[in-house]
Amino acid sequence: MPVAPGPHIGTGRTTRRVMIDVLLGLVPVFAAACWVFGWYALMQVGICVASCLAAEALFTAMRRRPVSLGDFSAVVTGVILGLSMPWRCPVHVDVVASFVAIGVGKVIFGGLGHNIFNPAMVGRAFVTIAFPALLGAGGYLYTGSGTPPTDVVTAATPMTVAKHLAAGKAGQVAGLWPLFLGNVNGSLGETSALACLVGGLYLCIRRTAAWQIPLGAVLAVAVIAGVGNLLHPQAQWTVLHHLLGGALLYGAFFIATDPVTSPLTPRGKFIFGAGMGALVMVIRTYSGYPEGVQFSVLLMNATVPLLNRWTVPRPVGGPVPAPKAQA
Repeated sequence: MPVAPGPHIGTGRTTRRVMIDVLLGLVPVFAAACWVFGWYALMQVGICVASCLAAEALFTAMRRRPVSLGDFSAVVTGVILGLSMPWRCPVHVDVVASFVAIGVGKVIFGGLGHNIFNPAMVGRAFVTIAFPALLGAGGYLYTGSGTPPTDVVTAATPMTVAKHLAAGKAGQVAGLWPLFLGNVNGSLGETSALACLVGGLYLCIRRTAAWQIPLGAVLAVAVIAGVGNLLHPQAQWTVLHHLLGGALLYGAFFIATDPVTSPLTPRGKFIFGAGMGALVMVIRTYSGYPEGVQFSVLLMNATVPLLNRWTVPRPVGGPVPAPKAQA
């Protein structure tokens, strides 16, 4: 169904060019992950990228289609998936998540451009449920003997601490400056708000990502968290903690803005982002999960056809009149 009135101007941008832009936008996030977690970040992302490429080649060959990995879509899926993983995630979990992301998240719908749900989040959600002990709070903590790979992995993630505080347990709230820079524990791509903002703004300036989606997500979280702070002024976890902590910015800029699984209209994009932000707050507050970006993105992906239908823009000069019936 067309959702935008003419005239239409072609941009000449190919899928390959868009995917390269996304990879360039992810460079600051990946660099921050390497700064905090060292070679563990490189290993996690590398395994996910290699597994996604292998899955893409295998499933495409099974469909008897030409195997083409040159559009970099599988690479982008692997990088986004790898950066959503804990630093000590086992290899077999990375491989399972990657094959589910490509096979179930993309190929089963017909391949690139036909998938309904974000492939990386399909894989991440699957292993979250299938391997809860490995991807839960304990999956982020260093449990070995001797010197840890980095000091941040000896402390719980900020979102886990926030969940403990909400339950009335003791905990030390992370400072805003460490959350902004990224010197905290967490999934590889979510720790540095600064890196997410730099890479995300690059994508918005390049028009690879629609700015309405992250704006809607940030505003929704700010409003809901602000109301919560007004109702509970003694709470240590503030609006800024909600905005800077966890995977909100990573998800809003790099996951929710996937052009295939997000709305086509500007108003639909803003509603999509706002819905994602609202669901993040609901999951953070009322569920057993300390973070809710992956599930909120998938739930909002399911609403995209309705959003496209409900937000069809009005053409200049009014709707096109229906043709008159001939006598």
